[in-house]
Amino acid sequence: MGTRIPVSINGNLVADPELSYGESGIAHAKLRVAVNQRFQAADGTWRDGIPVFHNVSAFRALAENVAASLKKGDPVTVTGDLEFRSYEKDGAQHEARRIVAEVVGPDLRFGTTSYERTPKATPTVTMGNPEHVQSEPSVTNGSGWVPTMPATSPSVAGASTNGPQM
Repeated sequence: MGTRIPVSINGNLVADPELSYGESGIAHAKLRVAVNQRFQAADGTWRDGIPVFHNVSAFRALAENVAASLKKGDPVTVTGDLEFRSYEKDGAQHEARRIVAEVVGPDLRFGTTSYERTPKATPTVTMGNPEHVQSEPSVTNGSGWVPTMPATSPSVAGASTNGPQM
Protein backbone atom coordinates (compact mmCIF):
# COMPACT_ATOMS: atom_id res chain seq x y z
CA MET A 1 0.00 0.00 0.00
CA GLY A 2 1.36 3.41 -0.96
CA THR A 3 1.42 6.66 0.95
CA ARG A 4 -0.13 9.70 -0.71
CA ILE A 5 0.76 13.29 0.10
CA PRO A 6 -0.86 16.31 -1.65
CA VAL A 7 1.72 18.41 -3.56
CA SER A 8 2.02 21.21 -6.11
CA ILE A 9 5.12 21.78 -8.20
CA ASN A 10 6.24 24.31 -10.82
CA GLY A 11 8.88 23.25 -13.31
CA ASN A 12 9.69 22.45 -16.92
CA LEU A 13 8.92 19.34 -18.96
CA VAL A 14 12.17 17.56 -19.79
CA ALA A 15 10.55 15.51 -22.58
CA ASP A 16 7.30 15.40 -24.55
CA PRO A 17 4.49 13.66 -22.61
CA GLU A 18 4.24 9.93 -23.43
CA LEU A 19 0.63 8.88 -24.04
CA SER A 20 -0.43 5.24 -23.88
CA TYR A 21 -3.63 3.29 -23.32
CA GLY A 22 -4.03 0.45 -20.83
CA GLU A 23 -5.80 -2.82 -21.53
CA SER A 24 -9.04 -1.30 -20.23
CA GLY A 25 -8.70 1.62 -22.68
CA ILE A 26 -7.82 4.24 -20.04
CA ALA A 27 -5.39 6.90 -21.27
CA HIS A 28 -2.15 7.34 -19.28
CA ALA A 29 0.34 10.14 -19.86
CA LYS A 30 3.81 10.03 -18.34
CA LEU A 31 5.59 13.32 -17.78
CA ARG A 32 8.97 14.17 -16.35
CA VAL A 33 9.20 17.60 -14.69
CA ALA A 34 12.40 19.32 -13.57
CA VAL A 35 12.06 21.71 -10.63
CA ASN A 36 15.01 24.03 -10.18
CA GLN A 37 15.26 26.31 -7.16
CA ARG A 38 17.05 29.63 -7.57
CA PHE A 39 19.03 31.21 -4.77
CA GLN A 40 20.95 34.40 -4.22
CA ALA A 41 24.68 33.88 -3.67
CA ALA A 42 26.72 35.88 -1.14
CA ASP A 43 27.89 38.23 -3.93
CA GLY A 44 24.24 39.08 -4.75
CA THR A 45 24.00 37.15 -8.01
CA TRP A 46 21.21 34.66 -8.62
CA ARG A 47 22.14 31.06 -9.31
CA ASP A 48 20.32 27.88 -10.20
CA GLY A 49 20.32 25.10 -7.66
CA ILE A 50 20.45 21.39 -8.37
CA PRO A 51 17.34 20.33 -10.30
CA VAL A 52 14.96 17.76 -8.80
CA PHE A 53 13.22 15.53 -11.33
CA HIS A 54 9.66 14.32 -10.73
CA ASN A 55 7.80 11.55 -12.53
CA VAL A 56 4.18 12.54 -13.10
CA SER A 57 1.27 10.37 -14.24
CA ALA A 58 -2.00 11.74 -15.61
CA PHE A 59 -5.01 9.60 -16.50
CA ARG A 60 -8.13 9.69 -18.70
CA ALA A 61 -9.07 13.02 -20.33
CA LEU A 62 -6.33 14.86 -18.44
CA ALA A 63 -3.75 12.53 -20.00
CA GLU A 64 -5.06 13.09 -23.52
CA ASN A 65 -5.25 16.87 -23.07
CA VAL A 66 -1.73 17.05 -21.61
CA ALA A 67 -0.32 15.03 -24.51
CA ALA A 68 -2.12 17.23 -27.06
CA SER A 69 -1.19 20.55 -25.41
CA LEU A 70 2.28 20.38 -23.87
CA LYS A 71 5.77 19.67 -25.17
CA LYS A 72 9.36 19.45 -24.01
CA GLY A 73 10.58 22.64 -22.35
CA ASP A 74 7.14 24.00 -21.48
CA PRO A 75 6.84 25.50 -17.99
CA VAL A 76 4.07 23.66 -16.11
CA THR A 77 2.26 23.61 -12.79
CA VAL A 78 1.21 20.21 -11.46
CA THR A 79 -1.09 19.52 -8.52
CA GLY A 80 -1.74 16.01 -7.31
CA ASP A 81 -0.76 13.32 -4.81
CA LEU A 82 2.81 12.24 -4.17
CA GLU A 83 2.75 8.47 -4.18
CA PHE A 84 5.47 6.20 -2.80
CA ARG A 85 5.56 2.59 -3.96
CA SER A 86 7.84 -0.31 -3.24
CA TYR A 87 8.40 -3.20 -5.61
CA GLU A 88 10.68 -6.16 -6.11
CA LYS A 89 12.86 -6.50 -9.20
CA ASP A 90 15.53 -9.12 -9.77
CA GLY A 91 15.20 -10.22 -6.15
CA ALA A 92 15.96 -6.75 -4.77
CA GLN A 93 13.52 -4.39 -3.05
CA HIS A 94 13.17 -0.96 -4.73
CA GLU A 95 11.22 2.21 -4.02
CA ALA A 96 9.70 4.63 -6.47
CA ARG A 97 7.83 7.90 -6.20
CA ARG A 98 5.58 9.71 -8.63
CA ILE A 99 2.97 12.43 -8.63
CA VAL A 100 -0.48 11.28 -9.68
CA ALA A 101 -1.77 14.48 -11.26
CA GLU A 102 -5.19 15.96 -10.62
CA VAL A 103 -4.41 19.23 -12.44
CA VAL A 104 -1.73 20.07 -15.02
CA GLY A 105 -1.45 23.41 -16.74
CA PRO A 106 0.98 25.78 -18.41
CA ASP A 107 2.76 28.22 -16.10
CA LEU A 108 1.60 31.58 -17.42
CA ARG A 109 4.36 33.57 -15.68
CA PHE A 110 6.53 32.86 -18.71
CA GLY A 111 4.16 33.10 -21.67
CA THR A 112 0.62 33.14 -22.93
CA THR A 113 -1.74 30.48 -24.19
CA SER A 114 -5.24 30.13 -25.55
CA TYR A 115 -7.81 27.74 -24.11
CA GLU A 116 -9.99 25.41 -26.14
CA ARG A 117 -12.62 23.19 -24.53
CA THR A 118 -12.62 19.54 -25.52
CA PRO A 119 -15.99 18.55 -27.04
CA LYS A 120 -17.84 15.85 -25.13
CA ALA A 121 -20.51 13.49 -26.45
CA THR A 122 -23.89 13.94 -24.74
CA PRO A 123 -27.12 12.11 -25.48
CA THR A 124 -29.85 14.04 -27.32
CA VAL A 125 -33.40 13.00 -28.11
CA THR A 126 -34.43 13.04 -31.77
CA MET A 127 -37.73 14.73 -32.54
CA GLY A 128 -40.80 12.55 -32.51
CA ASN A 129 -39.15 9.58 -30.79
CA PRO A 130 -38.07 10.18 -27.16
CA GLU A 131 -36.74 6.61 -26.91
CA HIS A 132 -34.25 7.06 -29.77
CA VAL A 133 -31.13 8.73 -28.37
CA GLN A 134 -28.11 9.72 -30.42
CA SER A 135 -24.79 11.26 -29.38
CA GLU A 136 -23.97 14.78 -30.39
CA PRO A 137 -20.82 16.69 -29.45
CA SER A 138 -21.36 19.53 -27.00
CA VAL A 139 -19.35 21.50 -24.48
CA THR A 140 -19.58 20.92 -20.74
CA ASN A 141 -17.83 22.54 -17.83
CA GLY A 142 -16.96 19.25 -16.13
CA SER A 143 -19.97 19.27 -13.79
CA GLY A 144 -22.40 17.81 -16.32
CA TRP A 145 -24.01 21.19 -17.06
CA VAL A 146 -24.40 21.84 -20.78
CA PRO A 147 -24.69 25.46 -21.96
CA THR A 148 -27.57 26.05 -24.34
CA MET A 149 -28.52 28.82 -26.73
CA PRO A 150 -31.77 30.72 -26.16
CA ALA A 151 -34.80 29.38 -28.02
CA THR A 152 -35.33 32.72 -29.76
CA SER A 153 -32.92 35.33 -30.96
CA PRO A 154 -33.44 39.02 -31.72
CA SER A 155 -34.67 39.65 -35.24
CA VAL A 156 -32.87 42.98 -35.60
CA ALA A 157 -29.11 42.83 -36.01
CA GLY A 158 -27.40 44.25 -32.93
CA ALA A 159 -30.64 44.38 -30.91
CA SER A 160 -30.65 42.58 -27.60
CA THR A 161 -32.97 42.18 -24.66
CA ASN A 162 -29.94 42.70 -22.40
CA GLY A 163 -29.18 46.19 -23.67
CA PRO A 164 -26.61 47.38 -26.22
CA GLN A 165 -23.76 45.04 -27.05
CA MET A 166 -20.19 46.33 -27.08
